[in-house]
Amino acid sequence: MSIKTLFDLSGRTALVTGGSRGLGLQIAEALGEQGARLVITSRKQGELDEALVHLRGLGIEASAIAADLSDAAQIEPLVAETVARLGHIDILINNAGATWGAPAEDHPLEAWDKVMNLNVRGIFLLCQAVAKASMIPRRYGRIVSVASIAGLKGNAPGTMQTIAYNTSKGALVNFTRALAGEWGRFNITVNALAPGFFPSKMTKGVLAQFGVDKLAAHAPLQRIGGPEDLKGAALLFSSDAGQHITGQILAVDGGVVAV
Repeated sequence: MSIKTLFDLSGRTALVTGGSRGLGLQIAEALGEQGARLVITSRKQGELDEALVHLRGLGIEASAIAADLSDAAQIEPLVAETVARLGHIDILINNAGATWGAPAEDHPLEAWDKVMNLNVRGIFLLCQAVAKASMIPRRYGRIVSVASIAGLKGNAPGTMQTIAYNTSKGALVNFTRALAGEWGRFNITVNALAPGFFPSKMTKGVLAQFGVDKLAAHAPLQRIGGPEDLKGAALLFSSDAGQHITGQILAVDGGVVAV
């Protein structure tokens, strides 16, 4: 099989959560440009509509479904509608997530629950629903979750105070390993990306507080992530090029966790 064929997603289908902007939209672009048919989802219909205009302008076949993945009752209807539109789901991109900044000693319980419900419980329930509806019966699947380097380490003193976010992403890292161990027999690969700092709505406050230059100074490559930097890794895990890779967490962070 040629290298081009290994990375080709023609005939494949994908559900991308948090796909209306930021890293989710970047990944949707990458999969769509390689031929996958897409359903993107997020909470806000207006943002989804804007994303669809953008994706379709690139020649990508995509549709959108608004859903709040922190609400367990909305997950199975989302999966059912996605299967109705696409026929099946080959690739699941778990990108939707939430964060909250507060000192650990004063972190509100409701904020802790908000972060955990979306970043951990929602991903578990969505993986479960997609696997039962499509991947396990068809004996094929690619699950790619967007974790974070915050799930691989703590925060330096005087920087971020994101105890719930770090904990949720650490949970997602080991969730990835555990699920890969269970579902390999179904020919489902389960991997995670661990981005460093990328400009997004979620990181806007951090970038404003510390500045791009200060954050970039911590990376061996001396820069933060850009609009193309997650695409190749996401495509590897989503395509046949990654068919013998599972249970892995790939940091895409300019080398921050390596030093």
